[in-house]
Amino acid sequence: MTQPNIIYILADDLGYGDLRCNNPESRIPTPNLDRLANQGMRFTDAHAGSSVCTPSRYNVLTGRYCWRSRLKQGIVWQWDAPLIEPDQKTVAQLMQEQGYHTKCIGKWHLGWDWSMKDGTHPNEHIGFGVFDDQKRQEIGKQIDYESPIEGGPITRGFDSYFGIDVPNFPPYTWFENDRLVEVPTIDKPDNIYGHPGMALPDWELEQMIPEFTRRVVDTIEAQVKAENPLFLYFPLTSPHSPVVPNEQFKGMSGAGNYGDFVCEVDWVVGQVCDALERTGLADDTLLIFTSDNGPEHRTRDDIGVYERINEHGHYSMGELRGMKRDAWEGGHRVPFIARWPKVTPANIVCNQLVTLGDLMATCAEITEAELKENEAEDSVSILPLLKGNTNSPVRDFAIHHSCNGKFAIRKGDWVLIDDPNGGDNIEPDWFREKRGYQPHDFPAELFNLNSDISERKNCYGERSEIVAELTEILTQIKSSSHSSGASQLPNSYLTE
Repeated sequence: MTQPNIIYILADDLGYGDLRCNNPESRIPTPNLDRLANQGMRFTDAHAGSSVCTPSRYNVLTGRYCWRSRLKQGIVWQWDAPLIEPDQKTVAQLMQEQGYHTKCIGKWHLGWDWSMKDGTHPNEHIGFGVFDDQKRQEIGKQIDYESPIEGGPITRGFDSYFGIDVPNFPPYTWFENDRLVEVPTIDKPDNIYGHPGMALPDWELEQMIPEFTRRVVDTIEAQVKAENPLFLYFPLTSPHSPVVPNEQFKGMSGAGNYGDFVCEVDWVVGQVCDALERTGLADDTLLIFTSDNGPEHRTRDDIGVYERINEHGHYSMGELRGMKRDAWEGGHRVPFIARWPKVTPANIVCNQLVTLGDLMATCAEITEAELKENEAEDSVSILPLLKGNTNSPVRDFAIHHSCNGKFAIRKGDWVLIDDPNGGDNIEPDWFREKRGYQPHDFPAELFNLNSDISERKNCYGERSEIVAELTEILTQIKSSSHSSGASQLPNSYLTE
């Protein structure tokens, strides 16, 4: 097999139901994503490794569930050290070894090894992953912004990097490789959304998506003359808050400012596809589009997923239950589209279970690389599916993880949430009544997703044999160091 270029676009907080191809009732036009789905394979059962951003990104790049790392819940905050272990191979390092030019453009949010002016490091003053905004503001004033920043993308397998850490975290400036392009010199103005901290005097949130997209298009055009294939990881900052659609997208959707920002995400995909077609690289490129988790709750600049239903009649989660941070499906079931013209059949839907962490094993099989036992332990190759063999599963099970550290396990038609409540957020009473959700007294939740995709009926008290098997598997996986979930012959009662 000729080694293809691989471009991986990761949207930020995009809901499964925001895409028209997933949800015909969506109030947001997504013509470029719909076109991509028609040209390739649309996955209906793809899952992020967690329902929140940092652990999902860890899962994408390492092929490991993030709860195997030191981050057991929550996210990496500003000034935290690198989450990816120095000796943990990433998909970027794997592709480097296979002769690929590796590049990352966009949001990182996996920690950096910041230096402070007194020679210490931030996590000597605050615990890793501990949220204390005031303390982190004080630390930000002591950061040495002129020094190289270790532990970022170019130390984890990428030949080059350009982007920002998190759109609403300081410092508000561009990062390039292991340095800041310009040192921030002012306190962020209050009218710019985000945590307090240092910023460039002319910093504008709206410039991020156009600048990333321009650089990605330039990378694709330069690839025409390149000797080595390209692996490009393109993690967007949208439609995550700050919700800042550019002028040309305002009013384009029927779902408010957020919907307009999703339209800008769709535009990005169109720009990438057009560049691949224009350069003649489309046929030799595996292009994947997905999201790091489900849609966001209310923020200071957005009404959020539930009020969007009331105000615009738009369900960002579609038929699913839950949203970002939750253990329910809406927290981690994400849009996923793959196009690879010479390999993947066009206009095909795949209903098999896959995870974002499957990227590394898939890339290994594509390039015929060997993965060691301690590499990508939770990753399974989806290459058979991409080749059109969609009737046979590649995964037997998958583990889900909420922001607060709740576990769930999916096997066959069934998902077991190891907690009395799959929500890390507060589910509004009116929404529960509208969907028909009833309270229960069971210690956990068991749903049949084949017959109940909206997770209305808790079957925990009726199917003790399924609860027992899934509990045993989850216990084994949590205590083991290797659990890819590669498909075995399923038990009959798990696919009813």
